[in-house]
Amino acid sequence: MRAYPSNSVTPSSGTVKAVRGAVVDVVFTESDLPPLNSALVVEWDKPTPLILEVHSHLTINTLRAVAFQSTAGLARGVTVRATGSPVTVPVGDAVLGRLLDVVGDPKDNGPALPQDTPRRPIHALAPLLKSQISTTDMFETGIKVIDLLTPMAQGGKAAMFGGAGVGKTVLVMELIRAMVEKYEGISVFAGIGERSREGHELLTEMRDSGVIERTVLVYGQMNEPPGARWRAPLTALTISEYFRDQQHRNVLLLMDNVFRFVQAGAEVSSLLGRLPSRVGYQPTLASEVAGLQERIASVAGSAVTAIQAVYVPADDFTDPAVTTISSHMDCVIMLSRAKAAEGFYPAIDPLGSSSMLLDPLVVGEAHYQTADAVRQTLARFQELADIISLLGVEELGVADRQIVKRARRLQRFLTQPFMVTEAFTGTPGASVPLTDTLAGCRAILAGETDDWSESSLYMVGTLEDARQKEAHGKASDTSVTAAP
Repeated sequence: MRAYPSNSVTPSSGTVKAVRGAVVDVVFTESDLPPLNSALVVEWDKPTPLILEVHSHLTINTLRAVAFQSTAGLARGVTVRATGSPVTVPVGDAVLGRLLDVVGDPKDNGPALPQDTPRRPIHALAPLLKSQISTTDMFETGIKVIDLLTPMAQGGKAAMFGGAGVGKTVLVMELIRAMVEKYEGISVFAGIGERSREGHELLTEMRDSGVIERTVLVYGQMNEPPGARWRAPLTALTISEYFRDQQHRNVLLLMDNVFRFVQAGAEVSSLLGRLPSRVGYQPTLASEVAGLQERIASVAGSAVTAIQAVYVPADDFTDPAVTTISSHMDCVIMLSRAKAAEGFYPAIDPLGSSSMLLDPLVVGEAHYQTADAVRQTLARFQELADIISLLGVEELGVADRQIVKRARRLQRFLTQPFMVTEAFTGTPGASVPLTDTLAGCRAILAGETDDWSESSLYMVGTLEDARQKEAHGKASDTSVTAAP
């Protein structure tokens, strides 16, 4: 049984009064009720401990708590021990390279953590505003459309919003792979409501690529109770804060999927008997999201960079959960089902996505002007889409036909083969430096590729790769024509 440090509250014992799925009512007749958010340990006869977290005081001697593990087999009258402190999780170098659950127990079939591993409570306040730092250093990802139109900040918060099946997890895995290779800090991955298959794939890939030794994986999986999915991001955040505050190391915090955190909170809220709010979400939606996001902050000497995937239910970007999460982000990347249907991967909507860093004072005048010209060209092409579908391109003026030609080439140039999909597509992945991305877009806007085949620009890395593809295509055409 894990040991919990004692606060000023004296640990006491109670008994289980009622069990409603993941919610347990406990009676303390001999002592005062434990404080909210403190941990309770159920002393039952199962081999694995059952941890509860106090969430409401119902009467003077009865409380309602949320379970972090399955309550199957829990009976009324079982003894419950109060710890007097919040749930604590192991932190520090001992957890590097390990896969943990919400309460910090290793789940990778590896050895137990050392007894002297430091522990920290999962509940903490955000750093004081005066101690936080803002950074404008760009976090180059090697993904063309992100670096060009939605640059990420080192020490900032970026989120990828998209419906089911548009490529959020693939994009997160590519970012992990691309960044960890150049990134010398610690990576902490929070799998919230993930499928077991996705978790296994990520663990295997990190072991194969040799980056697992600088990574911590925290999972609250889809088959676990809502309490585990609800607190998994806090566990990952606590580990990140330790590396930031105690070891002064940069941390890359990845979360997939933050919507499952909100969804788990809604389940818990219903189980606790609270009336639902708009669209059935919990009434505490805004404060729960803020409590998580405001802890993701950088302080002098060390930065926490957060990249989060967010599922968009029914592709409704006005959903309260989506709008609440996006309000905390520096960089918002929207994934479009229409782009995915057309075969443009990554399926990022260049007009719907935005970044606070896309400013001439931050990225420089040349980058800003190129990005602005690309956006204007793509926006004009979108405006002309209805006319083209009704009358055809031939009915447009000369200037608009030229815009359409270059916009179609820009769309294809901003696609990119990923390293994590090599095994499925057979196409080698490409990581493109920002300078090559800018040079390629400027060349397309200047008309250098007007005579090229559109397919030459599709799923390539740099413009030089596209030039070789075009030359190879022309050589193939010539050989076919010359054949008897």
